[in-house]
Order: sequence, then C-alpha cells, then structure tokens
Amino acid sequence: MHAWLCENPVGVDALSWQELPTPEPAAGQVRIAIKAASLNFPDLLIVQNKYQLKPPLPFVPGSEYAGVVEAIGPGVTQLRLGQNVACLAGTGGFATHVVAEAAQCLPLPDGFPPVDAAAFIMIYATSYHALVDRAQLKAGETVLILGAAGGVGTSAIQIAKAVGARVIAAASTDEKCALCKTLGADATINYGGDNFAKLRDEIKTLTDGKGPNVIYDPVGDKFAEPAFRSIAWRGRYLVVGFAAGNIPALPFNLALLKGASIVGVSWGGFAKQEPKAAAASLGELAHWYAQGKIKPVIDRTMPMAELKAAYARMGSREVKGKLVMVN
Repeated sequence: MHAWLCENPVGVDALSWQELPTPEPAAGQVRIAIKAASLNFPDLLIVQNKYQLKPPLPFVPGSEYAGVVEAIGPGVTQLRLGQNVACLAGTGGFATHVVAEAAQCLPLPDGFPPVDAAAFIMIYATSYHALVDRAQLKAGETVLILGAAGGVGTSAIQIAKAVGARVIAAASTDEKCALCKTLGADATINYGGDNFAKLRDEIKTLTDGKGPNVIYDPVGDKFAEPAFRSIAWRGRYLVVGFAAGNIPALPFNLALLKGASIVGVSWGGFAKQEPKAAAASLGELAHWYAQGKIKPVIDRTMPMAELKAAYARMGSREVKGKLVMVN
C-alpha cells in the first residue's frame, strides 16, 4: 500500500508519499481499499499539530473516506467482504488502504457513489447535530449560516431547508453567494472585503430588524461578535468551528440581553457519548440522501498523489463545497 505519512507535524510540506506494509485487520476491524477521501479543515490542523486530536507519530492524515471492505478481522459480523462503506475515523484516509474499526464504518446503500460518500459523514452529521439536535430548529424560523459556501456550510443550507427554515447564507464572494442560492438559500450576504462592515446592517434588513433565530458559525474570528449582536430574542448561536483562525471571545452580557444561548457543537463528542442517537441521525441522513434532499457539493476531485495541491487550494479559500481525493 501507499500513504501520505506525517512523521513531523510541522505542516503540509513535511508530508511524504511512502510505500508501507499492507496492514491486516485485528479483532473488530476491517481493511478497506480506499476509493475516495475528502479534505476537511481538521485535516489541515492535524498536520500542523493544531488540532485537539494528537495521534501518535508517524500517522496518515485523512479523517474521512469511502471504499470497499477487502479483509475482515475476527468478531466482525455487521460487514461483509466487497461491501461499500464510509468511515469518519480521524486519520488514515490519504492512502490506498486503511484498517478501521468496524463500528466506525457506515454501510452504504446501492447507488451511493464513493466520492459523495467520502464527503458525507463529517459535514452532514455535524450540521444535523447542530441544527436539528442542538438548536432544535423549527420550520418557519430563520437561520443565518456563516461560511455558507464551504463544506459544512453547504450541508447546513440543505438541512435547514429540509427542516423548513428560512436560510440567509453569508459568504465571502458573489460567486459563492450564487452557489448558496442554487442550494436553496432564500437570501445571501457577501461579507468579503469592505462588505464586512455592513454585516450587521445586512442581517437587520433581511430579518426586518428581528434577527435570525439560529446562527450557524463554523468561521469564528471577527465575524462572531457582529453576528451574535444581531441574533433574535431566544436565539441559539451554534459554535461549530473557527475556520477563519482566531477563536472569538464573546461578551456574555450580549447573551443576557438577548436571552440567547451559546451552544457548542461537537459531532465527535456526541458520537462518543451518545452512540445510539448518533447512529440514528446517520440513518436519517442516508435516507434523506436517497430521497434527494441532500447531496454533497463537490468542488472538484483530485488524484491522491496531488494531495499537497489540494491542501494549497483549501488554504486559498477558493473551495466551494468539498475537495475529494481519489484512487
């Protein structure tokens, strides 16, 4: 097998494509021939030693992937040889093969392409957990989605519309805003460049001064406070991530004045603490995919050998939806 190996987490340039022994699955594990692996923001942080997960060195990055089960370890009864699966394991995806815990594998129904499957679990599970579970978003409510043209942002638009909410999508360019419209966004805000100063005014105008009931924020940094100052009474502010870099510090008096909630969103923690509920949500999402309610936006596919170029594209903020590496 071949894999991108991280022996020293000082950045993307330190990754090297190496030939490694093909692993055999232990008890409770399966070996997967990887067909596709998506590139997520945590995949950048982990090779920079900036992510909360610190895998032992050396490790193969690539948190999310899809492929075919080609070997089964003792005790595995829920999967079969030749079965198509998707997996969100945290590491191992940027390779030709990987050994994964069978319990972490999502069996895929017929007609679920590996490129879509590799770009599915992280973004849709996160957005479903955020909007449906944590925010209890209801039909008719208004949700503001920051970073709406990215991976989790595009999934959040689709899930919010499936629930029956009104969506205001905020992104950094007119092109990205146009993409959000095609996904069902009812209104858009371009907050790029000088437009950032008008963010609060735009939100006020689009909500008739009431503010959004729910704010979905995977961006953080300077966008958090003006967005939170705009939230509706009893609003729910979803802390999803910090793609813009800095972790914001929100004045708690704003939550008091608005009767608002600051709600943390951690799919990984949810899946670990409440595995049955997490599995049920994945089942619901797979059903929605089959119904055509949700479908990953694929920015482009790239050969696995071009991983460093894919990292560069992600770092340039040009990506709309998900980048997917293919074998």
